Amino acid sequence: MPTHHESIDAGAGQQFGAYVSVPAEANGHAVIVLQEIFGVTSHIRAVADRFAEDGYLAYAPDLFWRFAPNISLTHSKEDIAKAMGYLHEYPDSDGLRDIASTAQHIRSLPGFSGRVAVAGMCLGGKLAYLTAASASVDAAVSFYGVGIENQLHLASDLQCPLMLHFGDLDPYVPEPARQAIADALHPQPSVMMHVYPGANHGFYTRGTAADVALARARTCVFLQNALA
Repeated sequence: MPTHHESIDAGAGQQFGAYVSVPAEANGHAVIVLQEIFGVTSHIRAVADRFAEDGYLAYAPDLFWRFAPNISLTHSKEDIAKAMGYLHEYPDSDGLRDIASTAQHIRSLPGFSGRVAVAGMCLGGKLAYLTAASASVDAAVSFYGVGIENQLHLASDLQCPLMLHFGDLDPYVPEPARQAIADALHPQPSVMMHVYPGANHGFYTRGTAADVALARARTCVFLQNALA
């Protein structure tokens, strides 16, 4: 499938980049893929390509562009420490602003008349949940979003269907956090939550093929229904 990079207007004369994966057989809709704390890495680009294979126009915006543009870190000890530092200085409000700008960019594309979903992992998973509480997207998918349990006051503000995926061995979203999330979101009929036995943090990019395939299949069905 063809891929390229585009610039997205951030306002005030600023722009940020996005990796774009174009489907060979488009279904008319788009997915904004939200990065982990390591940047728009090969793993994130592969997730975008996966969505394109499933028919979605996929954009993976560079969310760290304000202080570390085009960063792509590994999982070495040094890079993990650097990524955690970026996480601590990154305000959620910047992410929400950039997601809204990306959605606006997609909707303004010539010939695009579909709906826009967001799907994120780790930091991006939390941002996907927060985006679901705004009015900027039509559906949201959160993979092991870290810190959602601290934002449950927004549970009643969800504006679109939401699906969440967690591994039951995830040390960053342990069982008490998952239970709090489930309890808070259970009253919402448009929310679905799946827990994967034996899966760790990052399983959608670095886990077993079986878990990836199951999460992908569940996400496809969810998006087909949510964006119909």
